Amino acid sequence: MTELQTPRLRLHAIDTAEGERIVGRRAGANDAWAGDFPFDGDVNGVMAFLRATAAHGDQRPFGHYRITRTADGKAIGGIGFKGQPVDGCVEVGYGLAPSARGHGYAAEALVALLNVAADHGLTRVVAHTTADNVASQRTLEHAGLRRAGIDGELYRYETRLDVPSRPAQMPVRARRQG
Repeated sequence: MTELQTPRLRLHAIDTAEGERIVGRRAGANDAWAGDFPFDGDVNGVMAFLRATAAHGDQRPFGHYRITRTADGKAIGGIGFKGQPVDGCVEVGYGLAPSARGHGYAAEALVALLNVAADHGLTRVVAHTTADNVASQRTLEHAGLRRAGIDGELYRYETRLDVPSRPAQMPVRARRQG
């Protein structure tokens, strides 16, 4: 299982057992969660991950990652790929517990996921957000995505990973665990 380390965060690829604990909002003996984790967005994202895993098997590295703040070791949110890549493109989604918002954690985690996508030869990453979610729009822009259109009532953001103007990579260490 791979973990990603950024300057302030650890992204841990969850498995089915951890996903079920998050959906059930029942921390295990070794889980350290912020007081407002998981919130509804976490639960919805992990439910989609569990459905995809049940239908198609292990999703890693294009699965769901728990975001843990290294300063205190608390889980503060989640980020992940919304399915496996298709034609060199993959969609991402993320969310943070309310207590962790406003510190740049989501953009930092998103850059780490962009690096994973690039390292696996993908050429494009997309994300969607609502018109009224200005904080998410700023997060996407800080991570290097740009608004590329409207899909129904959602703004579509994307970045090309195969061009020189790609967002600068953040120092990320991938660790393999047994």
